[in-house]
Amino acid sequence: FLFSQNFFLKFSNMKKGSSISAILLVTTLVILLGELLVVESVICDIAELQPCTDAIIKSQPPSPACCTKLIEQLPCICGYIEDPKLKPYIKFTPQAKKVFETCGVHLPKC
Repeated sequence: FLFSQNFFLKFSNMKKGSSISAILLVTTLVILLGELLVVESVICDIAELQPCTDAIIKSQPPSPACCTKLIEQLPCICGYIEDPKLKPYIKFTPQAKKVFETCGVHLPKC
């Protein structure tokens, strides 16, 4: 994020009553930037979901590793569904939906 010099001049000339608003604004920007960096750092690789195989195919409870990977790969799920090579293999069966539910992850709407 690049801010102009005018932004900082206005920011420094604020009254004390406005300083709380300014702190909230800066905090919000930091949080949003942090979330963007986390999303950008995800490497979409369907193999990362391998720990969930037994939970989906054999109806076993998902392991903590499965839930962790499911959460990490959540930004990639729609991409997997839209990939013509992967689409035939990705089906949200009742068991797959149960894995998402058990892990506390909402199925994305693609």
